[in-house]
Amino acid sequence: MQQRSEETRNHILQASQRLFSTYGYDATGVAEICQAAGVSKGAFYHHFPSKQAVFLKLLENWLEILDGGLRAISQGTQDVPHILLQMSDILTEVFQTADGQLPLFLEYWLQASRDEAIWKATIAPYQHYQEFFTALVQRGIDEGSFRAVDAHIAAQALVALAVGLLLQGLLNPRGADWSQMPRQCMQLFLDSLTPKNTGMEVV
Repeated sequence: MQQRSEETRNHILQASQRLFSTYGYDATGVAEICQAAGVSKGAFYHHFPSKQAVFLKLLENWLEILDGGLRAISQGTQDVPHILLQMSDILTEVFQTADGQLPLFLEYWLQASRDEAIWKATIAPYQHYQEFFTALVQRGIDEGSFRAVDAHIAAQALVALAVGLLLQGLLNPRGADWSQMPRQCMQLFLDSLTPKNTGMEVV
């Protein structure tokens, strides 16, 4: 019984993700989700109180996967520049495995401007990653890999870089080699932080 319930929940999430990505949040209703998932409305409301709850759960699931990957890399023994280069490869994986999901990211940003609950859920990750990368940049400064810069501002630049690449990949998927672009952009960022007396390039 529990396995069947979990399968129903997953069907709802998968169908919702496809519909939100294809038609947008506003144009997708509970009825459409139920039809695509092959479940009744009763089954839907057993698992989720609203369409918004499904929308936010999809965001939460994606962030959990992203957080797990970032934290696993950050706990490694390499220096911070190498850690950040490995993290840029996660963005490459997003492009390679998105399979039509990138439009969903744009939906989160769009709905965040219209709905306070979605705005709070969307802005929270930015604040979280701001703190995460501030600590990581400071770690790079402390170990001597980076110049003595404002770690908070550097972290803001990192987050802006990641968001900007995602947006470009969404709007112009054929405009660049997205299998290489995140790492190349990260290398440029790292070069700007490298102490001038070393002139070392991270590879």
